[in-house]
Amino acid sequence: MSTTLRAPLFRHFHRIAWLAVAFAACVIVFGAFVRLSNAGLSCPDWPTCYGKVAWPTDAAQITDHAATAIRPVMPHKAWREQFHRMIAGTLGVLVLVLALLATRKRPQGWLQVLGASLAVALAIPLYMRGQHAAASMLAVLGEGLLLVGALRWSNVDLARISTLTLAVIIFQALLGMWTVTWLLKPIVVMGHLLGGLTTFALLAWMAWRATDIPLFSGDARKLRRLLWLGLGLLAVQIALGGWTSANYAALACGPQFPKCAGAWWPQHDFAEGFVLWRGIGVDYEGGILDNPARVAIQLAHRLMAVLVFGHLMAVAARLLRSPGLRGWGLLLGTLLLAQFGLGIANVLLSLPLHVAVLHNAGATALLFVLVTLLARLRLPEA
Repeated sequence: MSTTLRAPLFRHFHRIAWLAVAFAACVIVFGAFVRLSNAGLSCPDWPTCYGKVAWPTDAAQITDHAATAIRPVMPHKAWREQFHRMIAGTLGVLVLVLALLATRKRPQGWLQVLGASLAVALAIPLYMRGQHAAASMLAVLGEGLLLVGALRWSNVDLARISTLTLAVIIFQALLGMWTVTWLLKPIVVMGHLLGGLTTFALLAWMAWRATDIPLFSGDARKLRRLLWLGLGLLAVQIALGGWTSANYAALACGPQFPKCAGAWWPQHDFAEGFVLWRGIGVDYEGGILDNPARVAIQLAHRLMAVLVFGHLMAVAARLLRSPGLRGWGLLLGTLLLAQFGLGIANVLLSLPLHVAVLHNAGATALLFVLVTLLARLRLPEA
C-alpha cells in the first residue's frame, strides 16, 4: 500500500470500500429481484413512490396522485422498487465518502467533489417540480466536474478511481430514473444493469488496491492478458443477458435445452431483435417483440455463453497449474459450472424467480473473481 493510503484519514478507507462492495452486490441482486418479479414500474414516479418518501402500504392511501394514471397502486410490489432505491442511495453516500477521502490532499479536490455532488443534489427537486431543463444542466455540470477531476488526478491515492466511481453511480441513478419514466425501455434497463456491475467492479478494484494483498506469479503478465479478454467477453455476455431480460426473451425457446423451439436453429429475426432504440412513450413491460425476434436474442445469449464458458474454463485450468493460484482456479471453475447450470435451469424450469436471481448473483460473483485477480496479480519482486 502506498504511504499516502496509510495517512490517518485513510485508516478506515479500505473498510469503507469493502462495505461499499457489499452494498453494491446487494443492490445488484435485489435489483434483479425487482426486475424479475415485474416490480420495476411499481413506483411510476421518481424519486418518490406515489409522492411518498417510503411507499404506500395500502392502495386506499393514494387517490389523486398523478402516478396512478400510469400504474395502479400495488403495495406488495411498490416496497421492492422503493427499497431498492434506498439501498442504492446509501451506496451513493458511501461512494461519495470514498471520493472525498481520496481527493482530500488534491488542490481543492474535496471542494470539486462536493460541488459536483451538490449540483446533482439540487437537480433532484428541480426535476420533481417539472423544471427538467434546469435539472439536466445541473446534472451535466456535476458529472462534468467529476470527469475533469478523474482525468486530471493520478491514481496513486485512488483519487482518480474513486471520483470516476462517483460519476458512474450518479449516471446510474439517472438510468434508474429513465428506467421508470421511459417505461422499462430495454436499452435503458440493460444499461442500468451494466452500470450497476461497472460500479461493483470499480469498487472491488478500489477495495483490493487499498487493502494491498498482492498475488505473485511468474505467469502474471500472460494471465492478466487472458483475464482482460475474459472480462471483456463476460461484459458482452452480461449485456446480452440484460437485453434478454429487458425484452422478456428468456423463455422464447420454450422449456428446451440445448434445442430451441424444437430445432437446433429455429426461425429467428436478429435484425428486429437487436434494434436498440425505438423511441419514447412505448410501455415495454411484458415486451413488444414477436417471437422470432425474441428467439434471436435467446440464441445470441446461448452462443455467447458457450464462448465465455470455454475461455474462462481455460483460464481456470491455467490458474490450477499455477502455484499459489490453484484456489482461485478452483473457485472460477466452480462458479462457471454453477452459472452454466443455473442458465440451463432457468430455461428447463420456466424461469423460477429464485433461480433467475441466483443467475444474476452468479454473474456478479464471476465478475468479482476476475476483477480480484486483475487487481492483485503481480510479477515476483526481484
